[in-house]
Formats: sequence, C-alpha cells, structure tokens
Amino acid sequence: MSGYDAIVVGARCAGAGTALLLARQGRRVLLLDRAGFPKDTLSTLYIQLPGVAALADWGLLEALRATGCPPLERTAYRVGDLLLTGSSRPVRGQRAAYAPRRHLLDQLLVEAAVAAGAEFRDRTAVDELLWTDGRVTGVRCRTAGGARSAEHAPLVVGADGMRSRVAGLVGAEVLASAPPRSCAYYGFWDLPADNVLSLTLADGAMVGWTGTNGATLVTCYLRQQEFARARQRPLQVYLETVRAHQPDLYERLRTAELTERLYGTGDQRNVIRRAAGPGWALVGDAAVHKDSITAWGISDAFLQAQLLADALAAGPDPDRALSGYADALHGYALGGYHAALATAELNLQEEALAFFRRVAERPELVELFFSAASGAIRPEEFEAALAARPSPV
Repeated sequence: MSGYDAIVVGARCAGAGTALLLARQGRRVLLLDRAGFPKDTLSTLYIQLPGVAALADWGLLEALRATGCPPLERTAYRVGDLLLTGSSRPVRGQRAAYAPRRHLLDQLLVEAAVAAGAEFRDRTAVDELLWTDGRVTGVRCRTAGGARSAEHAPLVVGADGMRSRVAGLVGAEVLASAPPRSCAYYGFWDLPADNVLSLTLADGAMVGWTGTNGATLVTCYLRQQEFARARQRPLQVYLETVRAHQPDLYERLRTAELTERLYGTGDQRNVIRRAAGPGWALVGDAAVHKDSITAWGISDAFLQAQLLADALAAGPDPDRALSGYADALHGYALGGYHAALATAELNLQEEALAFFRRVAERPELVELFFSAASGAIRPEEFEAALAARPSPV
C-alpha cells in the first residue's frame, strides 16, 4: 500500500468537505477531480442554515463572506394571492443563508483541504478501482495529459456526483428511485444583489431569485414534461415563465443583461444508493440525488461529509464504521428525498392553497414553516404546531 489513508474521488462540496475533515483527523488524503479548478458546476447555489453552520464549525464562514456573497436574511414566498415573509430560527447561531458561486465555494473548500494536509490533483480521472480479497483498495487514474498511475488506500470515497463512476464500479445498491419531476433553468443577471430569497410558487412552475457574488440569480422550475419544449428555445421559455408568474421581476430583466449563458437541465434524477461497503463510501450526489427544487444539495453534502468523518473517528473497526454511516445516511436522507419529490410535482391545487392559508393566518406558523424548510427544526415540530389549535387571545 502506498502512502494514503483515503482517496476521495470528486472535489466539489461533498468531496472537498470530506477530504478536509479526514485530513484534519491526521489521515493522509488524496483528493482527485477530473475538472480543472476553479470551475463552475450546475447548482442552485443556495446553502441552507445547517450548511452555513457547518462552514462556521469548520472555520470557513468568514472566508465565504470575504468573497462578497451577500447574506440572505429573509425569505419572501408568494403562493397564489398569499405572501409569506419572514426568517428561519437560527442554527447554531447562524441566521443568514448564502448562495455563493460554485467556482468560489468549491475552490475555498479545496484550498482548506490542502491546508489541512490533503494532496489535490485536478484534471485527473479515475478509470477503475483496485480490489483485494473483495475490498476496494485503491484506484487507477490518468491525467488530462495521459499519464497513468495506481494509487492505493484502504478507503475510497466516491464524491463524483449523480452519475458516480465509483458507485457504478462498486455496484452500489439502489435503495430508492423515482422518475424526474422537474426541469430547471437559471441565469445570472447584472442586477444589484439583495439580502432576500424570493420565491413564487404557481401551478406547474416556480420562479426564484436572490443575490449571489456580484449578480442576481434568477431560476425557473417547470414540470418535467415541459423540458422537451423548453430545451428547444430555453431563453424564451425561461423569460415567458418569469413574465407569467413574476411580472415585476420580468420588467427589471428587460433592461438588464445576462452576465453569461443561460444554464439548465432536465436530468433531475431521484435516487438513494447504499452509501458504503468494504473499503468504499459515497457522499453527496453520489449517495443521494434528489430534485434540486428544495435547494438542499450543498447542505446535505456538508452534513454527509461530517457524518462519514465522525463515523470513521468513532472506533477502530472501519467496516463497522462504514456500515453505521450507510445506515445513518439512509435514515437521514429519506425525509428530504420525499419532500423534494412532493415539492417538485409543482401542484398548487386547492388543497395546497388551503395549507398555505392556514400558515398565513398565524404568524408563529410562518416562522416555523421557514424554520422547517431551512432545517432549523424538524418537520414534525412544524406539523404539530399546524395541527394544534391557536391560543386564545
């Protein structure tokens, strides 16, 4: 075996976060990514409060703030003729969410992992895994220039996204799956960034906008069956959706400019995989990929990285640690997975409107609704408050 305790394949939020935490435990870590860094990737950008709290725990929140990404302190959620405005309860003292550009966030995490002692190689792809007696014991990889090498470690972590090659090579069991529910398009506009996450939910569509580094991010979600039409003329459909559901924003966009091309995807897979086995583990989208409409991907990546690192630090038996990690991750992932599927249906029928009317009638429920959406409280706490009768005045 050569000089690594862990090889992490994929250096985005989940992979770089995992490499950082393992390196801080004193492990010898090799972090690989096929892309050249820094580089953007398809993403909602939004970091829910538990993810912000994780960055603070890791000592990286000030570095994120230093990129100029605005803090998002309030949410405005329009549903039909209702407008819910407010904030979530804090998570470990953190009250503001952030939506940083990914080429900044991912690079920040990689640099922190390297500072902790990890070795980073970008432009390096994994071709196959190495096995010994039924266990994964390393990888064969190659650089963009064609140089090939075999690297050995008793643990290989697949953080290589929704189409994870590592998950395919180990034959990770699919524990849950569902067809795509939505498609999404987003662009960066030269409008002043503010400190509010604004969302408009309609039957069949959602429009959201918020501040990011030096621009305003505007996102549109449509049902999956609209993707065939949208991909033929994406910018036109995107702007039509904004105009139909948020005309004031549309008027602002008419005199603004896209700072770069429009991004979009209809490949919103919904899958939960078994997240560990002999000598291997999965984190981030490789382990759980769900519709991005609830904007939980980045925060989940951080939480999974911490969960794996904590499991490995808890005892000397790596197989027991990996099995415990896989079980814990599956239990944790199910609630958010099903919530994303339900939200991505984009159904705003009378039953849904009645639900939001009940929330709007009681200010304390508005805060609890935003707190459940952010992860500051468990959904059961919100549901119990919703079912309870209001206190008499």
